[in-house]
Amino acid sequence: MYKLLFNLVFKKMDPEKAHHLGFFWIRLAASVPGLKQLVRLVLAPQDRALRTTALGLDLPGPFGLGAGFDKNGVGIDGLSMLGFDFVEIGTITGEPQPGNPTPRLFRLVEDRALINRMGFNNQGSERVAARLATRVRTSSTPVVGVNIGKTKLVDEADATADYVKSTERLAAHADYLVVNVSSPNTPGLRNLQAVSTLGPLLWDVRQAADKATSHHVPLLVKIAPDLADEDIDEIADMALHLGLDGIIATNTTIGREGLKESAARIEEIGMGGLSGAPLKERSLEVLQRLRARTEGRLTLIAVGGIETADDAWERILAGADLVQGYSAFIYEGPFWMRRMHKGLSARLRASGFRSIAEAVGTAKA
Repeated sequence: MYKLLFNLVFKKMDPEKAHHLGFFWIRLAASVPGLKQLVRLVLAPQDRALRTTALGLDLPGPFGLGAGFDKNGVGIDGLSMLGFDFVEIGTITGEPQPGNPTPRLFRLVEDRALINRMGFNNQGSERVAARLATRVRTSSTPVVGVNIGKTKLVDEADATADYVKSTERLAAHADYLVVNVSSPNTPGLRNLQAVSTLGPLLWDVRQAADKATSHHVPLLVKIAPDLADEDIDEIADMALHLGLDGIIATNTTIGREGLKESAARIEEIGMGGLSGAPLKERSLEVLQRLRARTEGRLTLIAVGGIETADDAWERILAGADLVQGYSAFIYEGPFWMRRMHKGLSARLRASGFRSIAEAVGTAKA
């Protein structure tokens, strides 16, 4: 049904407008008394065997929604209603910003991929923090990760202060915090992945989070798939040295290799980060390298090209404590998480493992 709707309606719309329309209907459904519970029963069946603990958090399952879909934390309950086991919002910057000029989101349907150059369009950390502060936490409240980035107009030399400002505002409302230094759509941002710069930045963010909260908020860094293997090793070593809680692998890529889309169309689209199926192989390679380097001492969240339960299960066996998706959600629609949960349940039972955590990192090298 969704594929028919996608081909007849969404595929013909500007991708960003289609996103806003679809997200509106998700939020609307979650706001109608009784409807949210009904939709959850249909789309988010819970298998207790999938429950897992990571980052000190008890989760109904290992599969979450990656950052970028809900930039301002306006639809957390609706996204949880669809079956995501946790929701990562953002990227949120110190100051509000409109992002890059439109059009800035493009579909590569044959490749099951997206190219975006959104540019961290968001309402800013002060406004998002105020919104999150109004949420009443209960035992059924979704786990929320908060992804923060650099304001575009802030000089690279002042990036740490910008991240610290967002941390001071948002840490108290985050179940975990992610420092994003790997988007290709903010000038100079990826320069911050250099260990000599990233280490002090993360240290200051860690200190700011500890001062802003009365409890330990897990801190992770999100890295690019385009890093050289040696740089990945250095970041892993640094994360262990700093006592970071985890790494998210990976963000979008600036690469365009192996696409089915025509070269002319790719050139017409221009710059931006590529996500979706083409990222699958490299994202898995980065995960495997991180797992080997850290030997299970960090929580690893895998994202990039995960479309099926087989993909998610492969990442778990390769060392991912948790997995995330985004691009496949656009192509698969609201029943995607139902299929993912059922598939993961079947693979867990067939494997002989008693839990997701027991399966993590058991693939033979």
